[in-house]
Parts: sequence; structure tokens; C-alpha cells
Amino acid sequence: MTMKRVLLGMAAALIAAPAFSQAPAPAPVPGWAVGRPEGSTLAPHAPILTVTPVDRLPVSSIRVPQGFSVAVFAHGIPGARAMTEGPNGTIFSGSRAIGRVYATTRNADGTTRSRVIAQGLNNPSALTMVGNNLYVIALNRVLRYDNIEANLDNVPAPVELTQAFGLPADSDHGGNHFWKHLTLGPDNRLYTSVGAPCNICSIDRDRFALLVSFNLDGSDRRIEARGVRNSVGFHHHPVTRELWATNHGRDWAGNDTPQDTLIRVRRSGEDHGYPFCVGSWADPQENAGRNCSEFAQPAALLGGHVAPIGMRFYTGTMFPEAYRNQAFIARRGSWNRDRLNGYDVVVAKLDAQGNVTGIEPFMTGLLDEANQRFLGRPVDVHVMRDGSLLVADEQMGAIYRITYRQ
Repeated sequence: MTMKRVLLGMAAALIAAPAFSQAPAPAPVPGWAVGRPEGSTLAPHAPILTVTPVDRLPVSSIRVPQGFSVAVFAHGIPGARAMTEGPNGTIFSGSRAIGRVYATTRNADGTTRSRVIAQGLNNPSALTMVGNNLYVIALNRVLRYDNIEANLDNVPAPVELTQAFGLPADSDHGGNHFWKHLTLGPDNRLYTSVGAPCNICSIDRDRFALLVSFNLDGSDRRIEARGVRNSVGFHHHPVTRELWATNHGRDWAGNDTPQDTLIRVRRSGEDHGYPFCVGSWADPQENAGRNCSEFAQPAALLGGHVAPIGMRFYTGTMFPEAYRNQAFIARRGSWNRDRLNGYDVVVAKLDAQGNVTGIEPFMTGLLDEANQRFLGRPVDVHVMRDGSLLVADEQMGAIYRITYRQ
């Protein structure tokens, strides 16, 4: 047999031989599960992304202080999240998983109409009005919808500003905390957040865990606060113009450790401690001997894993004087705690020096503690021009309106 035939026979045998079986590669661990204790079954609750009929909304369960009342402002807007108001009174709301931006307008008879004005976006949870133009951030895309209220039924293509802002992409975040919040500051700059790309880890502290601001065209990026793990709600104080923000503490360090926080940014570039500290609590994984006193301390502790999101200072005149310039905070509610907490709206009461003197319940009733289930998830608050307060419920796809009568 010639060498050529030998080689051909060996090749044929290799081709005919069965392939070696290989074990399938393990499924990647989602970002939220990194560090989860062995045996734990805690996991995020799946949102409802279908329309909830109005008669199934838990309005009758909601409790507010005496003199206040709650009604459904809008429904049928699955995943509704952050809100902003146009000059003509249109309420725009972003979303996360469903990828939509909604517009809600009032009819002459007092009812409302909600419509989808953008869809197919990647977590467009951040939006704000600048004059007649609507800015939306969807992950790292920055879009501007010009003269939006005049074009609700025929929305033109947005102006693409993504490259100018240069926000980190999904791949940079590793699936963690890439959703944003957006607000217009009193200095006519756009303020947004860049969350940590992990639960707890060493990071580039000039790129992640930040509050940043830009000119309206995306130029002149400025770091407003460092060490802010995951803030998706912030607002400037109407008198002092200081930036205040809610912030989520890390997971898998205990039911009550660390607490979620409300922070007050007293100077540009201020450091709030992540990943080293939350207030006086030193993280055992990443602290590396840092003294927590070197970082700015929280204005208030809000509870373990309550997930505070939207916050606004009350600037209206409908509510009693005691609520003026006080911070309303929507607490979406816990998923990584043995017993649920949050699922409400609270008020951080401030004294004349801007110090938080207490956290008071305001809108409750969506948490059934006895049966450990929730009826809704408040995610944002918005003060309307008439002084009423809107509360977005992401879980039920609804917006409630809270009014006051003496």
C-alpha cells in the first residue's frame, strides 16, 4: 500500500469517526446574581408588560394622609417609568424593558389619552423637556425630538446626539445599571447618571458610578458626583439649586446592609464612596482600608433594598405649606430581601438648613406585608403645574394623581 493510500485511509477514518461529546458551556450568570449566596432563590420580579384593565388597578388599596385623595390619571401604559411635562401639559413617560416612550394628553372632558410616540428603543427610561424639545436617553443613545407636542400623531425622526454625549455602551456595563435618569438643571445643563458596571467591584471612577452633566449639545462633560452606584432619580433643590439624588446600595450583603440612600451634592465632583463605603458602612469586599469619613455622607438612609427611584421637590401650592420644598421619593420596592419592603412614596422632611429631619410615609397600601406580595411599584413622582402630584406605577402601567382639598 502506498503512503498516499495510507494517508487517505486515515483521513477517511477520522471523518467517519463520531465526534467527541462536549459538555455544554455553563450559562452566563446575570449581573444581578453575581455574589448571590448559594441556595438563595431571591431574584428580580418580572414586570407586567401587558395592559392592565383600569378596574384591576389597586386604587382602593392606596392610602394617603387626611385631606388628600388619589385617582387614576392614565392607564394602559405598560412599564411607565420617569415622567416629564411639556409646555402644553403633555406628560411624557419613559420605560425600560418594553422600550417605549409614551405621551399622555388630557381630553376636554377631563379624561386622558395615552399613545406610543417611540418604540424599539433599549431601555428609554430617561427623558426631560427642554423648551419644546424632548430629550430621551436609551442606554447610551441620546435622541432629541423637536417640537414634540405639535407632532404627537406624526412624530418625526429624532435628532441623533449619541456621538456627542459619548455615554458608555451596554458592552461596557456588562448588563449592569446602564439605564439612566435625565433632568434639566437650573444652569440649563442636562444631568444624567452612569451606573456601576457590576454589583460591587473595582471600577474606573472617572467613567462609572457617576452623576454627570453636559451642555445641551453634549459638549463640556462635567462630573458632578463620584461614587454613586446606581441613581435613577435626582432633582435640584428649588431654592439652593443643590443637586439631590436617590441611590441604590449593593446587593447580597444582608437584608438591611447597606441601606439605600438620599444624597445631597454640595459641590461639583464630590465623592460619595462607591465601591468603598455607604455612609459609615465599609464594604468588606472592596473597602481596602479606606476611611469612610473621607467621603460625603448620605443626607438620609432610606431602608435596605427599597430601591428608591424618582424624587422631586414639591414646588406647587396645592399641598399644605408643610410639604413645600420637601423631597417626595418613589420607592419601587425590594426583591433581594427576605421580607419585602418599600413599594410606596415617602417624604424626606428638610429643615431650613437643608438637613433631613425625618422620612415620613405619604402614599402606602401597595405592600401586603401579611402575605408578602405587592400590588404596584411606584417609580417616579412629578409635580404638575396645578400643584397635584403624579405617581407612575411601573408594575401596573398606570399613573395616579394625588390632589389635596382642605
